[in-house]
Amino acid sequence: MYSAETTLVVPGPRTQSAEPAPPAPPAQWHRVLTLLADIGLLIGTRAVWTSAAGHRPAVAAVISLCYASILVCGVLALVVRRARSLARVDRCVLVTGVTLTLCAWIMLHNGSDEALLTTQAARELAAGHPVYGQPWPWLFGHGVALTPTVTGGYDLTYGYPPLAPLLAVPLLWLCHGGTPATAVSTGTLIAGTVALWRMLPMPWRSAATLVCLGFGMLPSYGRLGYPAIVALALLVPVVVRWTRTGVGGRLGAAGLARAACLGLACAAQQLPWFLAPFLLAGIYAVRRGELGGRAAALVVARFAGVAAVGWLLVNAYFVVSEPGRWLTGIALPLTQGAVLHGQGVVGVSLYLTDGSDRIDWYSRASLLLLAGLLALFVLFVRRLGPAATVLPWCAFYLATRSQDGYYLLMTPLWLASAVTAPASAFAGAWQPRPGPLPGPLPGLLPGLLPGSRRSTARIAVTVLLLAPALVAAAVAATGTPPLRMRVTAVRHPSAATVSRLALKVTNTGDAALSPHFTLTTGQGMDPYWRVVRGPRTLPAHGTARYELRPPAGRFTLPRTGGRIRLRAFTASPQTLSSTDVQAAVRGGPTDVGVRP
Repeated sequence: MYSAETTLVVPGPRTQSAEPAPPAPPAQWHRVLTLLADIGLLIGTRAVWTSAAGHRPAVAAVISLCYASILVCGVLALVVRRARSLARVDRCVLVTGVTLTLCAWIMLHNGSDEALLTTQAARELAAGHPVYGQPWPWLFGHGVALTPTVTGGYDLTYGYPPLAPLLAVPLLWLCHGGTPATAVSTGTLIAGTVALWRMLPMPWRSAATLVCLGFGMLPSYGRLGYPAIVALALLVPVVVRWTRTGVGGRLGAAGLARAACLGLACAAQQLPWFLAPFLLAGIYAVRRGELGGRAAALVVARFAGVAAVGWLLVNAYFVVSEPGRWLTGIALPLTQGAVLHGQGVVGVSLYLTDGSDRIDWYSRASLLLLAGLLALFVLFVRRLGPAATVLPWCAFYLATRSQDGYYLLMTPLWLASAVTAPASAFAGAWQPRPGPLPGPLPGLLPGLLPGSRRSTARIAVTVLLLAPALVAAAVAATGTPPLRMRVTAVRHPSAATVSRLALKVTNTGDAALSPHFTLTTGQGMDPYWRVVRGPRTLPAHGTARYELRPPAGRFTLPRTGGRIRLRAFTASPQTLSSTDVQAAVRGGPTDVGVRP
């Protein structure tokens, strides 16, 4: 018998303290996105390094360090185990992208015609001189692009809202040329990139680095001094979570900041003018679904009012000092009558046919498409809401100036809206309801169900709203060239150059035309040739002989096999007539048929 003192107590299993669970690894798509942003920084970097190695070795050394950073970040993006560590890699990729952008600006900062015009406007503003309506022909030539118009001249004036010159005034000390403007646009691009990076959810931040600083696209526009880059940077806080504007009927500090940034963006360049109606319509639809019509209208009115005040503050000095020239200047891109250019439907008249006598219809098609897309956006905002930042640029595909810059300059806004304003944000948005759908139409669609009738109605409305734009574009593209042109003689100082060109021109149209001639060897327009002999106006169904001289005295022919197009533009009505003349203008030195 065991006593209590001798009783053995067998201990049970020891209870161990719970260890913290290891942190969850980052999602694989987050790793891939970081890696893509890292890879995107390689595009165009070698060209900048090559230029720096021969002129600025210190910059080349910094770029070499950036190469090391790209390699290290590529490794870390695939091996780090924690989401917080991958977030640090995202930050390193951003810093590397900013550094490469600054290095590229140091090497290439003189800018384009946009930068020269903006800098000259800043100089005139600092000197107290008028900014708008003042031609500055000495800025152009020597490799600086000109914008020809259908009137036979060139756009030599500043044609943008004044924010970019105002920002460039403090930087006029940098140097001559367009450097102050390129510093403004590159600096605002970096600021906009950092703002977008910080405002996006953490896993998506590298996408901001990729879209803004990768690919080499937007940094190149920054180095060219485009005012649209300033507008883009200001639109970033407007678009991020834009569906939250006015929640509960109050704008709050965030809503007021968005409104002010929208006004400033509209004071920097004209592209935000096309985005603003879509944002205002979307805000109204989302808020009306939450608050009702009256409260939603008040939110949009306050938002638009604050934006208008911001826009007016920037423009106030010019409204007072030069109202007429200011109004004409900021509307210039819409009224200047620039010649056809771009990758849109205008390519039909430029490259696939010999022109059109209905060029005006391209502009009408663009406006009709913009109106149709806005109407569709209002009618089907629950479906089209996430595309609010993409739809406005579709209208430029039909415009006379349909260059791809109008699309890609605003691509960071596509990303911002996709991440922070998804389809779920529009689930309760208000959209107009059609009237009661009738029953099946007897003898036409006898077995149609209500859902099918609604789908058919949506398709019909879409076709009805977009058809006018498509018809207008077809009218423009199927026009016939009004001038029939034939080269009758060529003067060749050498086998590879032309100094005079003799033409026989017939006006096949019913209106008198004043043609302006040029020879082109690729995309874009070369400077106009001077008419040495020939009538200024060619009457309807009339024929005349013209002699033309190149603007530089001699025109260098492209290599054998290159396409040479003789083009003639007229302003009223706007027409384009073209013909291939490569066979006619090639040959040895001759003066046959051309008077001295």
